Amino acid sequence: MKIEQNGHDLVIVTERIDDVPLLLGFMDRIGLSEILDKHIPVHWKQRSLSWGRTATIWLAHILTEGDHRKSTMEEYIKGMKNTLSSFLGEDVNESDFATDRLAHLLKYLSRKSIWEPIEQALNERSIEVYDLPQEVVRCDATTVSGYHEGGETSLFQFGHSKDNPQLKQIKIMTGALDPLGMPLATDVVSGEKADDALYLPIISPIGQ
Repeated sequence: MKIEQNGHDLVIVTERIDDVPLLLGFMDRIGLSEILDKHIPVHWKQRSLSWGRTATIWLAHILTEGDHRKSTMEEYIKGMKNTLSSFLGEDVNESDFATDRLAHLLKYLSRKSIWEPIEQALNERSIEVYDLPQEVVRCDATTVSGYHEGGETSLFQFGHSKDNPQLKQIKIMTGALDPLGMPLATDVVSGEKADDALYLPIISPIGQ
């Protein structure tokens, strides 16, 4: 909400922001706008709002509204101008999101020579590699039961159940790093099988 004192008239502007600031903040954190501006060419008639800012605002709209149409953006921006301008620290106008301008943006992003460097730069900023301890791996089995018909070829079978023995189930054996709990290997077998025979098959590929 923005309150403006215009002479003797008090003007109150109310805008529904939803999670747009959160989405824009996250995209700024990974440097998406900066990366796009670096790889998408500009021309002498380029509007003041950069391609990167245009793309991040459009993405925030798509994720919030579930609407990827170009034709709805100008009307959307009319109802978000104060929020976006305040958050980004620069003027944002509906003319920045005309359908022809968004179409040009999509053409740039569809070019392999432009998209591949963008994707590489995003991966460098968003993918992290950790040196995880590998000394201890825990293997354990669990069951998932449900109202399924089953059958001879089905994974859902009656077996020893801690939940409801009246329901058919499947059994899942997982090997995970300890203490992180990160899964390394998973086997899904029919629900009547005992745990004992499932340990060696799950340990063998982990050991390799």
